[in-house]
Amino acid sequence: MKTVAVLGRERAGVENAEAPVARDNWAVVKVHVAPMCTEYKAFEAGSKQPVYGHEAAGEVVAVAQPGRVRVGDRVVVMPMNACGKCTLCLDGEYIHCQDGYDFAALHGCTDGLGTMAQYLLKQDWMLLPIPEGMSYDHASMACCGLGPTFGAMQTTRVDRHDTVLVTGLGPVGLGGVINAKYRGARVIAVDAIAYRADLARELGADAVVNPLDADALQQILDLTPGGRGVDKAVDCSGVVAAHRLCIDAARRKGQVAFVGECSNDTPIQISNDMIRKGLTLVGSWHFNLADSPRMMSMIGEIGDQLDKLITHRFPLDAIQSAWETQLSGQCGKIILQPWEGANV
Repeated sequence: MKTVAVLGRERAGVENAEAPVARDNWAVVKVHVAPMCTEYKAFEAGSKQPVYGHEAAGEVVAVAQPGRVRVGDRVVVMPMNACGKCTLCLDGEYIHCQDGYDFAALHGCTDGLGTMAQYLLKQDWMLLPIPEGMSYDHASMACCGLGPTFGAMQTTRVDRHDTVLVTGLGPVGLGGVINAKYRGARVIAVDAIAYRADLARELGADAVVNPLDADALQQILDLTPGGRGVDKAVDCSGVVAAHRLCIDAARRKGQVAFVGECSNDTPIQISNDMIRKGLTLVGSWHFNLADSPRMMSMIGEIGDQLDKLITHRFPLDAIQSAWETQLSGQCGKIILQPWEGANV
């Protein structure tokens, strides 16, 4: 099978690998769609890794035993390889599992681990059924396109009475705009890239603020009732300045969810931010598996929005162009189609 490879700094291509083999409750999935996420950072840095990709939708083509999926099932592939046995997994919070499998140790290699490939290997309980009539493209947005912000808005209970701030309008943040509008909220979006600001407006954002403006915070406050601040804020950028913007823009007793990964320290004032302002700060990595039916139901209702969110499609062989497009910032969600143009 073909898999994506980083060949050097901003150089990519495809390589051949062995197709994975089903065993125990691990099923083989033929990847029809592999959405692109943070792997572009490895491409930019020239960081060579065994596999790339953690999002996919496809068709089950092999199972080793009767289980939760059968050959021919259309499925969305959840990220990670959780144990399925711990309290967190059993509670649907598998993404936080601390006892996940070492894929290479279990299977003897990494073939089938990454989603930017023609086939992958995944435990059957981490494969969500795709409703009849739903395209692979749309279904694949249940991963990082919509998943992290869906989880954040479930946790903070966003509804039509809320004004929601979304900072960082990459694919995850644009998905946040979609999630908030689906729930009926007013949305204030924040990004400095004009392409993404325009796309956010197309997706329904009520206002877009440039964070580089000296009065960005005041602009946001002026858009809220009485200038008191937003009810909920979701950061999808992973930028410290955006963290503080969310905290400062939130009203008293408001809620702030952090979705974007960040390795830097964000200053938090315990008295002013937490005690006197009464903020609730939460982290959101993904959504609870128990909410999967709600996620798939929503996807079935917002097809037009997802057609706007997915701005580019590339065959696997065009991974160089796909990653270059991601680096440009002139895109929404990009998906790879591993079998496009391939000899089937």
